[in-house]
Amino acid sequence: MLQATAVLYGYVIMSLIVVSKSTAWRAIVRRVAAFLFVTIIGASVTVMFAQQRGGGLGAPVPPSGATVQLGQLKLPAGFSIAVYADNVAGARSMALGPDGTVFVGTQRGNVFAVVDRNGDHRSDEVITIASDLTQPNGVAFRDGALYVAEISRITRYDGALDFTKQPAGAAAALKTTVVTDKLPTDRPHGWKYLGFGPDGLLYTQIGAPGNLVDRGDPYATIVRMKPDGSAFEIFARGVRNSVGLAWHPDTRELWFTDNGRDMLGDEVPNDELNVAAKPGMHFGYPYCHEGTILDPEFGKGKSCADYAPPAAKLGPHVAALGLKFYSGSMFPAEYRKQLFIVNHGSWNRSAQVSHTGYRVMLAKLQNNTVVSYEPFVEGWLQGGRQAWGRPVDLLELPDGSLLVSDDRASVLYRITS
Repeated sequence: MLQATAVLYGYVIMSLIVVSKSTAWRAIVRRVAAFLFVTIIGASVTVMFAQQRGGGLGAPVPPSGATVQLGQLKLPAGFSIAVYADNVAGARSMALGPDGTVFVGTQRGNVFAVVDRNGDHRSDEVITIASDLTQPNGVAFRDGALYVAEISRITRYDGALDFTKQPAGAAAALKTTVVTDKLPTDRPHGWKYLGFGPDGLLYTQIGAPGNLVDRGDPYATIVRMKPDGSAFEIFARGVRNSVGLAWHPDTRELWFTDNGRDMLGDEVPNDELNVAAKPGMHFGYPYCHEGTILDPEFGKGKSCADYAPPAAKLGPHVAALGLKFYSGSMFPAEYRKQLFIVNHGSWNRSAQVSHTGYRVMLAKLQNNTVVSYEPFVEGWLQGGRQAWGRPVDLLELPDGSLLVSDDRASVLYRITS
C-alpha cells in the first residue's frame, strides 16, 4: 500500500512540476516532493523492518518496554499462566518433539529448541538449531526429523533431538535435506505455517503477495505434499493469509484462520475461521470477504454464494493466527475438543479507535458448529493503545498444559489448570 501511495504521489508531483510556470513555485513543489519521498520511503522501511523483526507494527510498546507482566493477564477462574521459556527471540510457530522438546520458528532468521531437562515445567536451555534463514516461521516434527519452512523453501533437519543433547559448542552440524525450494519468493504474506495432516501429508500456505491482488495459482492457497516434497498439490484456494492450521480430532477436517484484507475500514472485514472439509474448496478472496462482502474492485460480477462461507467471523483486523483443538485431560472436561485461537493483534486501525486482538480466544463447538467465541486470555493490550506482548501460536504439551508463544516479549507461556 505504501509503495502504491508513493507512485501516486510521484505522478502528482511530476504533473505539478510540468504544469508550473513559476520558477519559485517549481522550487516549492520540489521541496514538497522531497519531503513526501523521505516520509513514504521511511515509512516503507519501518514496515519492512517491523515485519522482519517478527512483532509487526501493531500497538506501540509501552514505556516500560516489551517486558512480561503476568499480573496483567486475565484467565478464567481455576487457570494459571507462567513463563515457560524466555529469551526466545521473536518466538512464533511451535512444534513438539516426542521427548517434550519444543521447536520454535521465528521471522528473525533463527529456529530454536526449548528444552526442559529436569521436568520442572520451565525451560533449562534455549538452543539455536538453525540461523541466517529467510523468515523460518513454520516448524513441524515427524518421524525423528524437524521440518522448517522459510519463505520459498522447506527443509528437513535430521537428528534434531540428538543435536539438543550434545554439549554446547561440540554439536555436529545437522544433516539437512531440501524438501522443496519451488515456493514463491514474495515476502508480503510469504512466511509459512507448517503442519502434518492426519493423511500424513505436509500442509502449508502460500499467501497473497499484497493486500488485495489476484495473481492466480499458487498464490492465496493452502497446499500439501508428501514429506519428501513430491505429489505437490493445491488443497484450497481463496485464502488471503493463513498462519494457523488445525485438524478436528473427530472429523479430521482442516480448520484454519485467514486474515482479512485492509483498507475497507476499521470494522470490516472480519478475519475468518474456515473449514476445508474436502480438497478444491474456494474461500472467496479476493472477490468476497467474510462470506458476505463483495470486494469493491474484484467483486464486480461475482456472488458470495459461490464461495465457502466462514465457520465463524473472528473480528476485524485481529490478526487471527495459531489455533489448536484441545485434546488433553488437565483442563476441565468442557474444554476437550474445543478450539483455542490466537489473535496476534491489529496493526493499522485508525488513531481514533482502539486496537483489537492481542489475546487468546476460545471457540466452543457443538456438532462441529461454532456456538460461542469469547476471550480466554487477555491483558497483553493495555487501554486499547499499547501492547507489551503479542501472542502468536499454541502448543499442547503431553501433560495437557498449553503453551503460547509471544514474538514481541520473546517468551513462551504455559497455561495450567
